[in-house]
Amino acid sequence: MVFRISFLLIVLLAAAAGLAPARFAAVVDGMLAGMLANTGWLYLLVVFATLLFMLYLAFGSLGELRIGGEDAEPQFAVGSWLAMLFAAGMGIGLVFWGAAEPLSHYFKPPEGLEPASMPAARAAMRYAFFHWGLHPWAIYALVGLAMAWFQYNRRGRGQLSDLLQPVLGRHHRGWAGRCVDIAAVVATAIGVATTLGFGALQITAGLRTVFGTPTGTGMQLVVIGAAFVLYMASSLSGVDRGIKWLSSANLALAGLLLLAVLALGPTAFLFDLFTNALGGYLDRLVGMSLRMSPFSGSAWVSEWTIFYWAWWISWAPFVGTFIARVSYGRTIREFVVGTVLAPSLLGFAWFAVFGGMALWQQLFVVDLQPVLESGYENVLFALFQQLPGSTALSAVAVALLALFFVTSADSAVLVLASMSSDQAGDPPPLRRVAWGVAIAVVAAALLLAGGLDALQGLVTISALPFALLLVLVILAMHRTLAHAREVRRRRTQALRHALEHWVYGPHRTRGPAPPPYSSE
Repeated sequence: MVFRISFLLIVLLAAAAGLAPARFAAVVDGMLAGMLANTGWLYLLVVFATLLFMLYLAFGSLGELRIGGEDAEPQFAVGSWLAMLFAAGMGIGLVFWGAAEPLSHYFKPPEGLEPASMPAARAAMRYAFFHWGLHPWAIYALVGLAMAWFQYNRRGRGQLSDLLQPVLGRHHRGWAGRCVDIAAVVATAIGVATTLGFGALQITAGLRTVFGTPTGTGMQLVVIGAAFVLYMASSLSGVDRGIKWLSSANLALAGLLLLAVLALGPTAFLFDLFTNALGGYLDRLVGMSLRMSPFSGSAWVSEWTIFYWAWWISWAPFVGTFIARVSYGRTIREFVVGTVLAPSLLGFAWFAVFGGMALWQQLFVVDLQPVLESGYENVLFALFQQLPGSTALSAVAVALLALFFVTSADSAVLVLASMSSDQAGDPPPLRRVAWGVAIAVVAAALLLAGGLDALQGLVTISALPFALLLVLVILAMHRTLAHAREVRRRRTQALRHALEHWVYGPHRTRGPAPPPYSSE
């Protein structure tokens, strides 16, 4: 039922966005503007509470519990595990926004700062860290941990509705649970389809820079077709092979590009900027987490922070399900450190190098504002034009975009097939093929019709019920993990008493032996 209904809904929504893009976009834009304006406070509170809860799990006594049970062992080495998390979570987004977002904040800064000023430059880096740091990864980690715990420790099916079991009891398999599963599948499928479309646009722009190829619709369809072949081959080969190998290649290539730009650019300046931005981010973390603008009426927070929070929440079912799939055998402490702290540090380094390079060039070398206004996807390649070996750097960036593109899609195909199946474990290959074809066809059709922006807004609107779901997940996970800790404590006590009984005998307790003689 979940597969059939969600598939039908995706076809209908894609048809509406493709056949009447202007009218569909107008409806979605109105709904999105109302949601961001009236429920922004809710997103800020829910996401901040999520971050606090994940830090509590990492550094509290619950962190000793293990996904899969006491004897479970991790399936993947730490390096491969982190690579898959990073690639599925936001790899292609970092490449797209790494240079463009800080530059955009510099010209249109928050907090009423003067545009194109030194305070604006500092705030630009601080908010780039904020939007791509601890908060989004905490959202992914919460859903991923809950999915993993209910699947491996409580023998769940690996579906989002399983998380409602502590709240709804056996009714989580009824109509309420199915509605949650359908909403998760539809949001994931539409989000992946729009990402394929936007990714095709940026890869096409990179190919034009490197090889001088055309940038029309035909070339974009060729990119989608090539990506379809690659991500289906990777997905059908399984997590242990294709997805793991491509994710490791992603991380290695991203590291190579980052080190090259760091070495070729103003290295000392970038290191100074990293420490300054990190200090400012940590110093103002709480203030930025809860900042609205009720007195000035500025729309900056709604357009950036709240939009990002809604976007991360809408992607949480997809990324969380994939994180759960590859995190068997980790303790909760390992899980939170690996899914929140480690990726955030990688993201900070990426924005410090590429965002810092963009600001440095804007301040001391060349005016990048016209490039920014021509399209965010052009900023990265314009950045390389001012560095030695610009063509080689652009070629590496295109390859990195393609790899991130494929790894995001192959992970999504696996997750979609899992979420639309009633059985636990790896989904059947035919189900993966069906979803792989569907998202490629929807992306291509929307590129031709111009309906990508509307569907992206629709995915963000779907974040509102998922934000409320996060609150239920926090409550359910605290209750479930506290019960598991108590069961673990009782088992430990029982084992200790059994050992004492065996060592000291049934009528003696552990302690000093009685004297050999008695006066009585």
